[in-house]
Amino acid sequence: MKIHEYQAKQILSEAGVAVPRGIVADTPTAVANAFHELGGKLAVIKAQIHAGGRGKGTIKENPQQHGVQLVRTTEDARRIASNILGHTLVTIQTGPEGQVVHRVLVEQGCEIARELYLGIVVDRATAGPVLIASSQGGMEIEKVAAESPELIFREPFSPDAGLHSYQVRKLAQRLGLSGPSVRSAEKFMRSLCRVFVERDCSLVEINPLVVTSGGELIALDAKMNFDDNALFRHPELTGLRDLAEEEPAEIRAGEEGLSYVKLDGNIGCLVNGAGLAMSTMDLIKLHGGEPANFLDVGGGANVHQVTEAFRILLDDRNVRAVLVNIFGGIMRCTTIAEAILAAYKSVGLDLPLVVRLEGTEVEEGRRILASSGVDIITASDLTDAAKRVVAAAL
Repeated sequence: MKIHEYQAKQILSEAGVAVPRGIVADTPTAVANAFHELGGKLAVIKAQIHAGGRGKGTIKENPQQHGVQLVRTTEDARRIASNILGHTLVTIQTGPEGQVVHRVLVEQGCEIARELYLGIVVDRATAGPVLIASSQGGMEIEKVAAESPELIFREPFSPDAGLHSYQVRKLAQRLGLSGPSVRSAEKFMRSLCRVFVERDCSLVEINPLVVTSGGELIALDAKMNFDDNALFRHPELTGLRDLAEEEPAEIRAGEEGLSYVKLDGNIGCLVNGAGLAMSTMDLIKLHGGEPANFLDVGGGANVHQVTEAFRILLDDRNVRAVLVNIFGGIMRCTTIAEAILAAYKSVGLDLPLVVRLEGTEVEEGRRILASSGVDIITASDLTDAAKRVVAAAL
């Protein structure tokens, strides 16, 4: 689950991580009032959407306007807010369609001496969290890692013990911090690692992490993602979810217990098992097609779920053919065959449908499909299925 920058900063502030003073606003008048409340001298207006690259991103209706802008007067604050709120912001992460900005964060300006990068992710190699730091703050960390990997520093830490003081000192030395900045880094980094573990985060990113002229470390920007599988332990986080920032089809699928991710292709995929779904998409691409989605109905899908899966697939107007790829382990192929036929008749599918079944009771499942009288293209194996659905989508 993703949250907005202003929500992330509220969580970080409560955990003892230094953030600038800011006010969330959703109208130009509220933005002007917030600017005045923050001192009326220098502030930053930051569009709040679930995407990075907002500073370089542009407003679709007015490409001269960006998603993050400095303001020095109340009039400028009101004008810029009018150019952002209610308009579509296009960034490198939103794609050309962009996302509508419903609110902005008005943040007090600060004196920046240096910009650094700080992030935490789960490192599968060490089976634990790792703190990542770089002296190249404000840049895309992927670009830094590709072009200057020697400027990326990593410190794995224990979820139980947290980040140790000696690790902070090691990173501070590598980042060129000294004096008051090292003391500030001690509190900042250790608090950040603690909140990552306590809130079951999958990502925390501070970019840029600024060092002020007084040597204090402040999170000028903040991004936080949470592990969906751990949200049951954090009821306080559920209210932070912004459904307006999520794909409607993905929300709908989640409510039905389906795992769905919308993509840009034209071949709908209905598969059971995440690994099989990934393999299915790989083979579609190998044979010249483009998957329209990732959809995992799970190991125990019923008729209702399969029907809803078909409806979600067909609501995507780009879909020109559908591939059903089922490996019956826990689930019997006879059950999925009957579910496919019931869903087919209920939804009224008028697109080419390719079905590949394998596993428990596969022969009986294939017989059910073959004797149904429904126009279904059956495939002998996954490669055959991929080739057939790619040809059907042309």
